Amino acid sequence: MARAALRWSIDDLAEKSKVGRATIARFETGTSARGDTINALRRTLEAAAVVFIDDGEDSKAGGAGVRLSA
Repeated sequence: MARAALRWSIDDLAEKSKVGRATIARFETGTSARGDTINALRRTLEAAAVVFIDDGEDSKAGGAGVRLSA
């Protein structure tokens, strides 16, 4: 969802995060990933204006998710 909001391909995210394309593809299908991989993806997406919303953090959002910062 975050990658789609930015209109990034898997290749775009892989290049910017320095995480392998296959690793990202597996993670997006629900396969677990190492903590440092998840952190690299999160840092990259946050640097591109993605805000991660925890469940209950924003009552208007309807639960956990992502949004682009203003």
